[in-house]
Amino acid sequence: MENAANLAWVPDGRKRRVSYYYEPAIGNGNGRESQQISTTHNLICSYYLPRYMDIIRPPPAQHSDFTKFHSPEYISFLRLVTPEYARLKTVTDPSLKRFNLDAWDSPVFSGLFDYCRLYAGASISAAAKLNRNEADIAINWSGGMHRAKTDKACGFGYVNDVVLGILELLKVFKRVLYIDIGYYHGEAVQEAFHKTDRVMTVSFHKSGVDQRRGDITDYGVGKGEYYSLNAPLKNGLDDASFATLFVPIIHKAMEVYQPEAIVLLCGPDSLSGDALGKFNLTVKGHGACLGYIRSFNVPLMLLGGQGHTLGNVARCWCYETAVSVGKELNDDCPMIADDDCFAPAYKLHIEPNPMENLNTDGDIAKIKKTLLKQLSQVIHAPSVQFQDTPPISQVTEEAEEDMETR
Repeated sequence: MENAANLAWVPDGRKRRVSYYYEPAIGNGNGRESQQISTTHNLICSYYLPRYMDIIRPPPAQHSDFTKFHSPEYISFLRLVTPEYARLKTVTDPSLKRFNLDAWDSPVFSGLFDYCRLYAGASISAAAKLNRNEADIAINWSGGMHRAKTDKACGFGYVNDVVLGILELLKVFKRVLYIDIGYYHGEAVQEAFHKTDRVMTVSFHKSGVDQRRGDITDYGVGKGEYYSLNAPLKNGLDDASFATLFVPIIHKAMEVYQPEAIVLLCGPDSLSGDALGKFNLTVKGHGACLGYIRSFNVPLMLLGGQGHTLGNVARCWCYETAVSVGKELNDDCPMIADDDCFAPAYKLHIEPNPMENLNTDGDIAKIKKTLLKQLSQVIHAPSVQFQDTPPISQVTEEAEEDMETR
């Protein structure tokens, strides 16, 4: 595992208690997210993986859960807006534009608020499960909406279940490490925690997508300085380049930060063949990152994030479910042959595209050197004043107070 050039997941024989959060109501919908969840779940079942996990139907999140991060005004509007209202009022109601609910990547659809309650409820419940030490790994593939802002929808995310899940973990765990391997930068998660040392965010993402956040020089402020790490990468990123960067950075982060819990966003838009993402990772390369993190045996929450090619989304999350429970899967699965999204090969694994990797060895070495230098500035396992319920405002206010006293 320590050999970055040959990073690959192999079963280590150590079992994990895995809880898998699945809400059928999400999979029964008509949207893209519904298709992803139902197709992934069917593939997971075709490999008989549920026998190795606890399958849990989570309770929906409540209005009060959302306002721990989101503005009450935004959540109230989100609860009431309908497609009919959006069609009639797109021009006349400035709230639609203000809350970004008229954009192509955040459309209003029937049952929108219920959908938010379901996927966010699963992430909060998964975190609570880890808090109670009732699982080693908790999975919510419907979650991972890492770009939703406090008062604005973004990137197909309406409420930020990642932040809500981390806030739940902070009730018990002193330090949480958030790792994002999706194509797009999860700027909203970084913004939520960039002033505190209680959460370290590490993101590997496409460079230049959001110039405000995600640059390698964007590493947090005040008490959170050097606790936000960003690796902006170029198109064509392949398994070998990614492993060369991922392993030493995560190894160093684990060594100096010593997180008590980890949240991993397994965004499949970084896979080869994604309709929007332009990286070139394979399912095995993507899953090897999870396998490496799993080897540290720290309480772990897995979230789905975004993907834009249905078959690859299902392949990725199914394979990573298998990694979680420590099982190898055959490349051939007879039950997926009925679903056209797996055509033409009808295999679990995908081949990388014949595209140029714009990330040179020098680029990767430079990013690695810079991030390791930033990590060298981190106080080893920073101590915190423990609190029962740390709302996001309290976490950031403490950091601001610390800045004023310096």
